[in-house]
Amino acid sequence: MCGIAGILSSSGHYSLEQLQRMTKAIAHRGPDGESHWQNADRSVLLGHRRLAIIDLSAAAAQPMQRREDEAQDLVIVYNGEIYNYKEIRQTLLQKGHHFATQSDTEVILAAYQEYGAACVDHFDGMFAFAIWDGELQELFAARDRFGEKPFFYHFHNGAFLFASEMKALWAAGVPREHNRKMLFNFLTIGYTGNPADPGETFYTNIRKLPAASCLYYKPGSAEPVIEKYWEIDSNEQQKISDNDALEKFDQLLRQSVNRRLRSDVRIGTSLSGGLDSSTIAALIHAENYPGLTAFTATFPGFERDESAHAQQVCHQFGLAHQTITPDAESLEREWERLCYHQEEPFGSSSIFAQFSVYGLAAQHETKVLIDGQGADELLAGYPRYYKWYWQELFRKRKLWRSGELNAAREKGINEPFGFRNIVAALFPDIAAVLLEQQYLLHALKQKDLTREFVKLQSQEAYYTTPEIFTLNGALHFNAFTNGLEELLRYADRNSMAHGIEVRLPFLSHELAEFLFMLPSDFKIRKGWSKWLLRESMKDILPEAITWRKDKTGFEPPQKKWMSAPSMTTLIHEAKNTLVKEKILRSSVLHKPVKATAAHDPGNYDWRYLAAATFISQK
Repeated sequence: MCGIAGILSSSGHYSLEQLQRMTKAIAHRGPDGESHWQNADRSVLLGHRRLAIIDLSAAAAQPMQRREDEAQDLVIVYNGEIYNYKEIRQTLLQKGHHFATQSDTEVILAAYQEYGAACVDHFDGMFAFAIWDGELQELFAARDRFGEKPFFYHFHNGAFLFASEMKALWAAGVPREHNRKMLFNFLTIGYTGNPADPGETFYTNIRKLPAASCLYYKPGSAEPVIEKYWEIDSNEQQKISDNDALEKFDQLLRQSVNRRLRSDVRIGTSLSGGLDSSTIAALIHAENYPGLTAFTATFPGFERDESAHAQQVCHQFGLAHQTITPDAESLEREWERLCYHQEEPFGSSSIFAQFSVYGLAAQHETKVLIDGQGADELLAGYPRYYKWYWQELFRKRKLWRSGELNAAREKGINEPFGFRNIVAALFPDIAAVLLEQQYLLHALKQKDLTREFVKLQSQEAYYTTPEIFTLNGALHFNAFTNGLEELLRYADRNSMAHGIEVRLPFLSHELAEFLFMLPSDFKIRKGWSKWLLRESMKDILPEAITWRKDKTGFEPPQKKWMSAPSMTTLIHEAKNTLVKEKILRSSVLHKPVKATAAHDPGNYDWRYLAAATFISQK
């Protein structure tokens, strides 16, 4: 895990000093070292901040050159981990390649030598890397399949700049130009990305390389070329028995956990007390990893506090347990720092709870945390997925005889199912259009926004909704178009703020490919969400965790935090800022702060706080 930066310019207007400013801006991503490289005519500059995780020796430092006798042939800067690097290395050794280090970085370079751009097909990991190919005079960059690792870039007047974080681009002189269309969508419906354009950011002159994509750029070219290298078809399903599915799922998940334990530094696990994080803790324990510590955020007195469940897991598997209790005062104290690292607005305080847990791990000298994130989007963990499953069953004329609706109601699932859902089941194309219109009308009716701001932005607003026929289709949209990458952005920035790495076993592409191959009833069955995972863990985890009915997703006591005087003051100041920017009407200044829960769709005052902070940053 590291931070990368680079400048390609045929004009020679950029200097090594500017590159150094870029790497200094992301020093938190790599506290273990800093290095730079430039080619003979200084048209290519590459920089790296190192967080040493695998092969801690100086030989594994970056930028790394593959062949010393032809130093300019291949040079890489890389952020992430290739978890199956040992297997790839062995294959490449058999093909005649030689290695000077034990690092996964060198494996990427050798794989590129052997396979070219197709090297990415061989990687199980999280990554964003850039390789300068001196022979082709071309930059080749790639980002992992889910978008765990970031890759931002700016292209202007024949210069191409890239970095792990936008603050590095700003340090090189790229102006900070806020994207008011993105702001409009965030303030109205809470979108933090553009489903129709995965490269768009909150800044008009900065784009991101989409997940599962490669980028090619030759200095002097009109623009970079971007190609997608991986995609899952959510419509291709295979018949498989329950036993075979459980066996394959267990094998793939355990393999993923095992690979993510490869490290030359201390590993811990973040444990909320929910099924996903508890599963990861249990499987790490099964690998006999010594001295594992679990890190948990606690919220005493809050009805959704899960620390008792987390403690139960730690007791069962003999794990050391460290806890932290974020509160309104610590949120207010850390607010500016939190926003500095996030760089773009975020929709709830859940991000701060995660930020606090990662900071706790860093205090205990743990450099790697293994987390359960991603299971909800692959295995239908959120209550909203039930309606998509019911609609799928209704479309197939199986809903009533399946008993799934009643089974879910018995387990406390109150997700509505009525006439609108029947229309959506029968006419998903019409439903998608109607939903887009509903979003727009909702935005136009938001009384807090000035008429001028709405008029200028609403015509360009995006409310992209897909034509979804199945539960797998809904999961695919959230996993790969709108939803999961947002959460991964939070995890990357929060972990990197503290100089630690987060690994996510559920986001193995092999596991994801298998899960999307399965029919929907492996995700929801007999009213249970994540049925396959629950069945897999029923003899391993405590029953109170495996078969919980009250789990709705990790949630901190945001409503209480927003009611605290320190936070209401911040929110009032934020509203004032947005009024001065002619985004909000002055009437909002006379309204009391509306404290809301983290998952409340009417989380407007929180959005005002987040948006104003980013607008104010220079």
